[in-house]
Amino acid sequence: MSQTLRRTPLYDKHVALGGRMVPFGGWEMPLHYGSQVKEHHAVRRACGIFDVSHMGRVEVMGEGAERFLRHLLANDVARLKDGLGQYTLMLNEQGGVIDDLIVYRLRDDHFRLVINAGRREQDRSWLRWRSEPFPVVLRDRDDLAMIALQGPQSLSEPLALVLDRLCSMPDIQAMPPFGVFDDPCAGVSVCRTGYTGEEGLEILLPVDRARDLWDRLIAGGVQPCGLGARDTLRLEAGLNLYGQEMDESSHPLESGVGWVVAWNPPERGFVGRDALETLRGRKDNRQRIGLMLLEAGVLRNHMPVFAEENGAPIGEITSGGYSPTLERGIALARVAGSAAPGQRLWVEVRGRRAAVLAVKPPFVKKGEILTPLPSGEA
Repeated sequence: MSQTLRRTPLYDKHVALGGRMVPFGGWEMPLHYGSQVKEHHAVRRACGIFDVSHMGRVEVMGEGAERFLRHLLANDVARLKDGLGQYTLMLNEQGGVIDDLIVYRLRDDHFRLVINAGRREQDRSWLRWRSEPFPVVLRDRDDLAMIALQGPQSLSEPLALVLDRLCSMPDIQAMPPFGVFDDPCAGVSVCRTGYTGEEGLEILLPVDRARDLWDRLIAGGVQPCGLGARDTLRLEAGLNLYGQEMDESSHPLESGVGWVVAWNPPERGFVGRDALETLRGRKDNRQRIGLMLLEAGVLRNHMPVFAEENGAPIGEITSGGYSPTLERGIALARVAGSAAPGQRLWVEVRGRRAAVLAVKPPFVKKGEILTPLPSGEA
């Protein structure tokens, strides 16, 4: 029997705008509204809006909240002041990645986790089990919608005036990266973060207010964007996608997110630490690299990667696609051994070996191309 797909509170808005609806992580979501490339460029050059209400939100409260999250997560929430968040990982005992997420300290002993849509139920079960020894309360926040406003104009004055109608927040421009302003009276949180490599905000708010905000932003000229543009934007930004760059069978040191692990203080025994300690510094760890195709074409997931044109495979592409900004195929890959930026590798495309250039992600950040083609390449 096929699974019934869930719908976000903005589902009817997507249909009215002509969104092409597709299944994603158990939800029916818009892939695009007519042109994925147009939506991609809107975010790189101006501003786009995404419905991300399918993401999970769990609040962790109580006197044991900080102790619990220091035990549970690879990054260290003790480093967070009120009103700040951090990117982090939830690991299993073997060091595999259960999920990557953002944790915010809203107030003293009150935190919020934003988790991946496809991992909502697994994460919540893990949280409930792991929290049993700690004096904490877990609260799912499925009552809130979530909208992402992304692009170089997302913090502009006209948009700030629109957001001012939601809550009494301070100057958006003064908010630090990963900063969060939480207004419990209005039921609104505004976070300075996103998944595109551009300036942006993620806004949590009651459903009726979310529908009104969506309408007002689009009426003001903000481009609605779907999953297609979200994926090409995050790929250009070198950002991992759970289930592709990492999962429970891979560890952060081979997935390009080892920097998230807070090793100090050494006495903090977070879940998965012992396993990671045995892997730390090993020369045979695989590595995540970026690839740029040096000819026309598109790179796809699971294509094998080779160090030599006629050699054996050293790894495979984890995320591949076409970059609208670079106008060529790009990818993230996991390979054995070392591949230095600028090194020529090969990928098997339709039964033949095509040359690619190893690069250090990101490819594009805040509108700037960081991986220009070498002189003389096509």
